[in-house]
Amino acid sequence: MNSEVFVLGVGATPFGRHLGRTAADLAGQAAHEALSDASLSPADVGAIFHATVSQKAIDGQHMIPGQIAMRPHGFSGAPVVNVENACAGGATALWLAIAHVQAGLSEVALAVGVDKLVCADSAQGLAVFDGALDVTHREEALTALAALAGPPPPGLEAVDGDRSVFMEIYAAFARAHMQRFGTTETQLAAVAAKNHAHSVHNSRAHFRKRFTADEVLAARRVAWPLTVPMCSPVSDGAAAVVVTSADFARSRGTGRPAVAVLSSVLLSGTDRAADDADQHIGRRAAVAAYEQAGVGPGDVDVAEVHDATAFGEIQQVENLGFCPIGNGGPWSASGASTLGGALPVNPSGGLESRGHPVSATGLAQVFELVTQLRGRAGDRQVPGARIAIAENGGGLFGIEEAVAAVTILERTE
Repeated sequence: MNSEVFVLGVGATPFGRHLGRTAADLAGQAAHEALSDASLSPADVGAIFHATVSQKAIDGQHMIPGQIAMRPHGFSGAPVVNVENACAGGATALWLAIAHVQAGLSEVALAVGVDKLVCADSAQGLAVFDGALDVTHREEALTALAALAGPPPPGLEAVDGDRSVFMEIYAAFARAHMQRFGTTETQLAAVAAKNHAHSVHNSRAHFRKRFTADEVLAARRVAWPLTVPMCSPVSDGAAAVVVTSADFARSRGTGRPAVAVLSSVLLSGTDRAADDADQHIGRRAAVAAYEQAGVGPGDVDVAEVHDATAFGEIQQVENLGFCPIGNGGPWSASGASTLGGALPVNPSGGLESRGHPVSATGLAQVFELVTQLRGRAGDRQVPGARIAIAENGGGLFGIEEAVAAVTILERTE
C-alpha cells in the first residue's frame, strides 16, 4: 500500500438471535467497543462507513440508515457514508475506511457493519437474500446454474422448509465442483465439523456445539449435498473496526502488538468461462491482495474465509492458494485447516457457526484475525500468528459472486 494504515481497535457483539434489540442498538455496541479497544472517543473519528441490509429491507429505513443508527450513540458531525454490498458490505465499508485514511482525509476512520435478520416471520428475514442476485433475470440465472451443476441424484432433491435462495446457489456450485474435481460429501462434512469444533471456543458465536462428520451428514438436508450444519444460520449482530494512519497509531502507545493493513482489495465479477477457475473473482482478488502486500499464500498463518456453506470454504482455500484448484476437499479433510494444522482456517467457527449477520460478517472476520495477531484468542489461538488473511464475498452475478474482498493484516511488534 502507498501509505501505512493500522487497525487500532475492533469490536463485535455476540452473533445470534437478539429479539427486542434494534440494529442501531447493536451497531452502537460494536462501535463503542471498537473505540474503547483503541482508547478513543466518538469525537476522534473523522469519518464513518456504515454497512447494513436489514435496516433498509426489513426496517424500511431505505435512506440514511447510518446516520439514524449512529447519532444516538454520540457520533455526530463527522460524515457518514452508507454502504450496501450484499454479504460483503462490512468488508466494503472497511475498504472505504482504509482508502479514506490512506488518502489523508482523516487520521481515524470507523467501519461498522450491522444486520438484524431474525424476525417473527422467518420468511421476512430470508427474503432479504432475494435481492442479492439480478431480480430482473432471476429465473434465467438459477436455470443456468442448475444446468452447470446438473441435478441432484434421484431422491435427493431439495426438501421442504425455510431456506435462503443462496443455499440452492451454493448447492449448485458444490455439485459442479464435485462433478469436475471429485469433491465428496464426506469432505464437505469434514469442513463443517471442523468449524463447529472451533466455535466451541468462541463466546460470541451463534452456535457452540460440536458435530462429528457423521452427524453432519445425517442432519436434515437443505439442498443436496448440503445439510443444515453445513450452512450458515440467519443471525443478528454487529462488528466494527477502527483504522488510523501509521503516525496516529504509533503516537497512541497502546502497549499491545500493532496490526498493519498490508493490503485491501475489492473486486467485481467478470463474464468468465465456467471452467476458467484462475479468473474466478475470489482468485483474482487473492492474487491482487498478495501482490499489494508483497507476501504469498505460504506466508499466511491464519485465515477467515466466507463459508456461507462448507463448500464456500473449500472453494476459497483454493482461490487463496492454500492448495491447488480442485484440491480444496482433500486438503481440508486432511486436517490442514484445523486448529493445530498447517494453516488454520476460520478459528472463529466461520459463518457456519459464528453466524452470518450479512453486513457484519466481513468486519467480524477482521475482529477475529486482529484478536489472533494480538495473541489473545485463548483456546482458539493460532500460536505465533503474524500474517492473517480475510476473504469475504457477496451476491451472485452470472456464475460467481458479484463482489469479493480480500484483506491481509500483519502483526508488526
